[in-house]
Amino acid sequence: MRRFLVYGASVALAACVLASCQQEQDAAEPNIVRPVLSTVVKIQPVQIRGFAGKVEARFETQLGFRTLGRIVRREVSVGDQVSNGQELAAIDPLALELAVQLAEASLSSARAQLTNAATTEDRQRALLSRNSATEATFDQAQQAHEAAVAAVVQAEANLTKVKEDLGYAILRSDFDGVVTSLQAEVGQTVTAGQLVAVVARPDVREAVVDIPEAIAGTIKVGSKFQVNLQIDPSIRATGTVRQIAPQADEATRTRRTRITLEQPPEGFRLGTTITAYLATAADSRIHIPTTAILDKDGKALVWLVDGKLGTVSTREVKLDGRTDAEAMVVEGLVDGDRIATAGVHSLSEGQKIKMTDGKSL
Repeated sequence: MRRFLVYGASVALAACVLASCQQEQDAAEPNIVRPVLSTVVKIQPVQIRGFAGKVEARFETQLGFRTLGRIVRREVSVGDQVSNGQELAAIDPLALELAVQLAEASLSSARAQLTNAATTEDRQRALLSRNSATEATFDQAQQAHEAAVAAVVQAEANLTKVKEDLGYAILRSDFDGVVTSLQAEVGQTVTAGQLVAVVARPDVREAVVDIPEAIAGTIKVGSKFQVNLQIDPSIRATGTVRQIAPQADEATRTRRTRITLEQPPEGFRLGTTITAYLATAADSRIHIPTTAILDKDGKALVWLVDGKLGTVSTREVKLDGRTDAEAMVVEGLVDGDRIATAGVHSLSEGQKIKMTDGKSL
C-alpha cells in the first residue's frame, strides 16, 4: 500500500512538472505573423489601352514580269522612291526579239501571198468576162484571195502581240511610290506572274495593329485612336479605324485592325513602329485575380486586409463570372479595398498578417 502511494505521488509530480514546462514554452512563443501578398482595388473611370504596331501604306502593288525570263538588271533597291513608268528591272529580251523578227517575216510573207491572190482573182475575173474561164476557177481564186486577207490580219495580230511581249521584258512602276520589298535578284529566272517587287503609295498611310479578340469586339469602324511613334512619343497623330479583320488569328486570337492616319507628321514613315491608344469607358465590374477567391459553403469570399490592425477578415462578394486568370466582382468590394491575392486557404479570421506590396487593380 505504501509503495502504491509513493508511485502515485511520483506520477502526479511528473505531470505537474510537464504542465508547467508546456505553459512556459507557450508563453515564450510569440504569435506568428504571416506575410500575405495583397493588392488594392482601384476603379478607373476611363480605361486607356495601347497596342503596338507599325505604319503601312494603304495601297501597294505586287509587281512581276508577264513572261518567262532571266533577270539581267535591277535598277532599284528597297526604300527607293520611284515614279510612274520608271524601270524597276529587266529580263533578257533575246527570245522576245527573235519572236518579233519571226512575226515580221510571217507578215511579209502573208502580204506577198495576198498580193498574188489579188492579182490572180483579177485575172480570173477578166477571163470569166470573156468566157475564157469557168465559174469554178474564178470562185477558187476569190476564196484564195479571202484566205490571204485573213492570213495578213492574223500575222498583223501576232506581230502586235509579240511586240507587246517584248515590252514586258522591262518591269515598270504603275505609280509614284516607294519600293518596300524585292523578291528576285539579277541572274534569277522568273516565271510569268512571279513576285519581283512591291511598290507602295506613301500618300495614304495606316497604322496596323493586332488587337485581342475580346477588345476588338468593342471597337467599330470609325472609332478614333491616338497613334504615337515609339521612338519619339511626342510625335503623334490621330487615326480612324478603317478595317477590322472579320476573324481572329488562330494562334494569337487577335484581329488585325487598320487605322487610317489623318495628316500624319513626316516621322510616320513606312515601317515605323507605333503604339495606338484607345480610350474607352471602364468596365463597371471589378477584376481581381482568381487566386483571391475563397469558395466556402457555396459562397465566394475574399480576405479583406485591415492595414491599421494588420489583420484579415472575410467578405462575401458577388461574381459575374471568372476565368483561370481573373474573376469579375459586381458586388462586395469598393474602390480602395485591399485584398489578399494568394494563400487564401491557409488564412484564418482575424489572423495577424504582414502586407507585401502589390499592384492596384
